[in-house]
Amino acid sequence: MTPTLPAATGFLVSARQGVGRAPGPVFATRGAHESVAEALRAQTLDAVLVHSGSAVDAVARSGDTALVLAGELYNREELLTLLPSGSDVRTDAQLVLALLGVYDLHAFRLLNGRFAAAAALGHRVLLATDHAGSVPLYTLPAPGRVLAATEIKALVPSTADTPPAGRPVADAPRVRRVPGVHQVPAGTVLDLDVRTGTAVASRTWAPPLSRRVLSEAEATAAVRATLERAVRARTAGGTTPLVVLSGGIDSSGVAALAAAHTRGPLDTLSMGTETANEFAEARVVAGHLGSAHREITVPTADLLGQLPYAVWASESVDPDIIEYLLPLTALYRALDGPPRRILTGYGADIPLAGMHREDRLPQLDTAVAYDMATFDGLNEMTPVLSGIQGHWSTHPYWDRDVLDLLVSLEAGLKRRHGRDKWVLREAMSALLPQETVHRPKLGVHEGSGTTSSFSLLLMDAGVPDADVHRAKSLVVREIFDRVVVEGLDPAVVSTTDAVDQVAARLKETE
Repeated sequence: MTPTLPAATGFLVSARQGVGRAPGPVFATRGAHESVAEALRAQTLDAVLVHSGSAVDAVARSGDTALVLAGELYNREELLTLLPSGSDVRTDAQLVLALLGVYDLHAFRLLNGRFAAAAALGHRVLLATDHAGSVPLYTLPAPGRVLAATEIKALVPSTADTPPAGRPVADAPRVRRVPGVHQVPAGTVLDLDVRTGTAVASRTWAPPLSRRVLSEAEATAAVRATLERAVRARTAGGTTPLVVLSGGIDSSGVAALAAAHTRGPLDTLSMGTETANEFAEARVVAGHLGSAHREITVPTADLLGQLPYAVWASESVDPDIIEYLLPLTALYRALDGPPRRILTGYGADIPLAGMHREDRLPQLDTAVAYDMATFDGLNEMTPVLSGIQGHWSTHPYWDRDVLDLLVSLEAGLKRRHGRDKWVLREAMSALLPQETVHRPKLGVHEGSGTTSSFSLLLMDAGVPDADVHRAKSLVVREIFDRVVVEGLDPAVVSTTDAVDQVAARLKETE
């Protein structure tokens, strides 16, 4: 049975030699905090876990090896076949630990999940992300101590009681304005020596570079079956999931598959503003599926005012990504009540080039290759977005098996018969109303009016149209410095003030 939330949704880890004090936790993710300590022969592993009641299940220990896991696995049944019958692997953390005992760090090549992990064994510290880095992981390594956390703000030197220094990590990018902190790349294990703080990176996944030639029937059957497995893995038993529904093919496909694996009516939710929404389109799908449907209207001024929360949660400085994430942030923050398991249709456009609206196949495949090569570090899949309200979100289109399939399909299956994302639309055609199957693509930031509203706010502040995109980047960085680096509460950081400051600086440079 899939629980509502994983055993842990975030962590701060300190692996050290000798005595020392573990840093205090600072998380945007809402939840209880549980401290654990595992004394090994060569080092001590201290951790603070963010959890909703089952923190003990996020920790595993066997002999001189200890592991903590934030997130969950989606191919658990397959993985169990690799272990001897009767193995004590009740939890995901225990399963990963058992696989480490067999495969060492190569165990992470086997996992399909949404997770970050830290393990201590001998003088080694292993820090691992899932294939997509969908649970961001950061580290501050130094001789004698390695820190790691699922949020940057926990590793800011003033917070982590660490001098502004650290060992360089060759294959991991540095974090803006946080000395010594690096982001663990997607699909990577860092193998660190706690004595020296040095690290060696091993890739555990990479987007497919080759393309598969399949018939229309083979391709659509494969897409439906693979996506259905991904949805089922995220909805198997437990409480009724909630699907974020826009009425487009991506979210509607997830909702239709989730409804088939949910006892009773599925819960669906749509969000819009008073100036832009997709409520009518979402109602069509909700009515077709018989879901218990809600709509949330966020005033445009309030939506832009939540920009500090989007940056605080995502810890991203990419303005385009923040525009995508802002409507989701507003939706999650408006979702009161007990923790929910939330499924989205987010991310389908990347392997299918849905946002490019490109008819020419060479350009379409160039867009897919570029987007899959540059997604790492953008944090657009981070669970902290929903975690700030205590919920757990998961994205079936970025399941490892789904990505392996969608990316590898030849471009003509993605743009066919004049339709974008043809293979997905065809795969879902028997499950949804035809008006939904054929509805043109509209991005979440477009459907909510986020992009145009943000642009208008900057132009009203005096930013010329030609400088709007650059100004958006500066505004996002300004807010990042306030809520992540300086640790200010996003409630006291004003989007309007950041816009005015950026507009004034740009005017001075004219």
